[in-house]
Amino acid sequence: MDQAVTYKNNGQINIILNGQKKAVIDAAESEGYNLTIPKADNKHAILQEIESELSSLVGMDEMKRNIKEIYAWLFVNKKREEQGLKAGKQALHMMFKGNPGTGKTTVARLIGKLFHQMNVLSKGHLIEAERADLVGEYIGHTAQKTRDLIKKSIGGILFIDEAYSLARGGEKDFGKEAIDTLVKHMEDKQHEFILILAGYSKEMDHFLSLNPGLQSRFPLVIDFPDYTVEQLMEISNMMMSEREYQFSRDACNKLKDHLMAVKSTTSPSKFSNGRFVRNIIEKSIRSQAMRLLLANQYHREDLVTIQSRDLVLKE
Repeated sequence: MDQAVTYKNNGQINIILNGQKKAVIDAAESEGYNLTIPKADNKHAILQEIESELSSLVGMDEMKRNIKEIYAWLFVNKKREEQGLKAGKQALHMMFKGNPGTGKTTVARLIGKLFHQMNVLSKGHLIEAERADLVGEYIGHTAQKTRDLIKKSIGGILFIDEAYSLARGGEKDFGKEAIDTLVKHMEDKQHEFILILAGYSKEMDHFLSLNPGLQSRFPLVIDFPDYTVEQLMEISNMMMSEREYQFSRDACNKLKDHLMAVKSTTSPSKFSNGRFVRNIIEKSIRSQAMRLLLANQYHREDLVTIQSRDLVLKE
């Protein structure tokens, strides 16, 4: 059977059936038409887009694997629904454990984007909060503040950093009221928003031990390990490239030596990883600008290169 062809007003041809005969193509092209053959939709375009963004994050192999597993489960669940099979929903509340500067907030935003594109979340936005945003000053105030935050998070993600601080004041502290309110809404609205609790690994483990009922409510626990010196150098070079700067060889070696020294003498919980190198870069760029201004040097190579003397390594 010959393939049906429809002509569009803009001079394009839409191919409706497969098996287009060469004669039809030749005739169309001889008349000056552009032939448009619709391509099959890329079913996993969403995952590919997210993977592309994840690839810009250094390390985090376990986290990347977890994200792919979540995608696979959601995708297969939809296929089960299409076949009339049971596809029960699961709570997707999460816990992120790791030191500062390891990418927890960045990953939370990516998850919001992924879930929005897969129609798991209606908006996919991220609401960031900490203890002060939830805990009030009098009885009843905390519950209301917490409910208000949850309301803002509907359709997206509520990300609570240093979540363990909610339990630091003992039984009479209003933080417990915030936890109780969160737990209630995690159940009542478990498919309307996603709660992510984040913080240091040790403190989060202690937090869970004080609230044993919480552990089972967070089926997804993702660890964010500290970066190695090599990974920090990779991150710093990526940050520099994004800003259209580069390190001189001496500056690169000096920064690497400094990172090795700092990591060997600083407690992991007090080292801010990616944030640490970002601060160095931003200070060093300002230092370089001052040097160039005083020297009246504005050649392209001067403008893009951070020299060893430009590095600001002190906190």
